This record gives sequence, C-alpha cells and structure tokens, in this order.
Amino acid sequence: MSTILAFAGSNSSTSINHQLVTYLTTQLQQTSFELFKLSDMDLIVYSEDEQRDNGFPSSINQIYKHIQAADGLLISVNEHNSNPSAFFKNVLDWLSRLDRKFLDGKKVFLLSASTGARGGMSALEVVEKLIPRFGGEVSLTYSFPSFKENFSIEEAKISNEEINNEIVAKLHQFEVLLK
Repeated sequence: MSTILAFAGSNSSTSINHQLVTYLTTQLQQTSFELFKLSDMDLIVYSEDEQRDNGFPSSINQIYKHIQAADGLLISVNEHNSNPSAFFKNVLDWLSRLDRKFLDGKKVFLLSASTGARGGMSALEVVEKLIPRFGGEVSLTYSFPSFKENFSIEEAKISNEEINNEIVAKLHQFEVLLK
C-alpha cells in the first residue's frame, strides 16, 4: 500500500490549508497517510552562515526523512501577498540545501486554499513551478476558493457538495497514480 505525506505550508495554528489537508486525509481509500504539521517545527530563517555555524535544524532532518519514506505528497500552500508564505519558502530553502533533489521521484498533489475567490491560485502557481526543480512531479493541482463559505470548520469538512466531489475525485485519482 502506498503512503502519502500530507501537510500544509503554513505556520499558523489555525491554518485553513491544514484544515483542508486534514479533511482530505479522511477521504483516502487506497493509501495510508501521515499527517505532518509544519507549524510544530522550530525553524530559524535560512542563511549560509546559520548552516555553516550550526548545521541543519533537527526539524529539517525530520521532515526530510518523512518525505523520503512517502510515495507521494499532498501539500496545501497558503498565500501571502500572492506568493507562498515566507515560512514555507524557508522550509523549501532548508530542504534544498540538505538535498537539492529532496523530492526526487515523488508525485505531488498540490493544493491551495484561501478565503478569496481565487483560492490561493497565485501561490499555487509559484510552488507548482518550484516542485520540479527539486525532483518532484506535480501530478494534480486544486485551488480551493472562498474557504469560509465552502468549508465547515465546526464539522471539519467541505460543505460545498460540488467542490467536495471535485476535489475528492482528484484525490482518488492521485491515489491511483501512486500505485
């Protein structure tokens, strides 16, 4: 059975992207998963000086090991000013210094969510272009729009049936791609 590593590229304790990824893991049918919360990581901002003087943070080594053990990744990126958050970019910077091809051979279902109608599409597009540089393959993408209107935080699930059917169908398609 294939394994998916699922996480959001956010360091917010109330991340809507993490809520989306968490819900989607409950919809997996053909794969096992590990849900990872990047916001639990203790990370200093990357710099060559920091790397030279102190090496790699243990949290980067930890996420790297989880990525290597997974067959595929389910990543939901948050958007700050039409770009992925500085936090997520920092995670990518550290990982790429540890191993430039840290995603080598990994299939990725890349998502984004925001409270706006575009659903974090700009950040998704930026990260979609970055993933192949690290050896990964973006197999599918989905931009989740108007989170507050389409996701029930109380029930921890997508409340818009049409969106739910669409994204879950893509999720199942991703599971098939991992076989």
